[in-house]
Amino acid sequence: MVEWAAREGWNPGLADATAFRAADPEGFLGAFRGAEMQACISAVRFGADRGFIGFYIARPEARGQGIGWRVWQAGMARLAGRCVGLDGVVAQQANYRKSGFALAWNNARYQSADPVIAPADTRGILDAGAVAFDALSAFDAEHAGGPRPDFLRAWIATPGHRARVALDPAGAIAGFAVLRPCRAGSKLGPLFARDAATARALIADAAPHRAPGPLILDLPEPNAEAVAIARAMGMEKVFETARMYTASPPPMRREGIFALASFELG
Repeated sequence: MVEWAAREGWNPGLADATAFRAADPEGFLGAFRGAEMQACISAVRFGADRGFIGFYIARPEARGQGIGWRVWQAGMARLAGRCVGLDGVVAQQANYRKSGFALAWNNARYQSADPVIAPADTRGILDAGAVAFDALSAFDAEHAGGPRPDFLRAWIATPGHRARVALDPAGAIAGFAVLRPCRAGSKLGPLFARDAATARALIADAAPHRAPGPLILDLPEPNAEAVAIARAMGMEKVFETARMYTASPPPMRREGIFALASFELG
């Protein structure tokens, strides 16, 4: 599924499959003809009442035969009774509405091969493993719409990922970021912070460690501070997605979201 995502131009992380599977091992579905997968979808359960759809792809030669629709139905059935989210192509909003989704906001990908990194005070930034996991999980949940401990443990521990936290003067978590290498360049996500200054500090801490190629931020467009930071770095918007839900969006501190973990899992 990750290889298919790469062929679609989604530029997945080099080790995404391991962490994604940890989120919900049974949440990745495929339609097969013999041993060959024809279409796939992820229908990942988070907590008792949330779910997220991603990786909705059909093999080009299998499109137009109803196979994709069948795997979509299987994914939605797996998440029945939950508030389900997705990041879909904006042009497909009408189709998602037919399945009960409503637009919440738009997310956008910003990137630059040569970002302008403003100097920042990074002295309060340390390895994510140096703080209590429960505290980190609570901070992540505040911004992600609920707890996702299994995914988070894998995300910060995956080889090649650089997971960092920023602490305030009292020693509480004020920001959290994970930098990961991708097929092209690196993505910084999530990037959650109490304020723009903390977000900039986490970016300054991460930037020297990025892989060759573009630095990428997937951010919620309603967060004007996140957009301003990306533009100040010389990043260009390369595409956008429609964040949609089947019910009211789960509560989250959206003004503190300066980048998402991924479009595939939210």
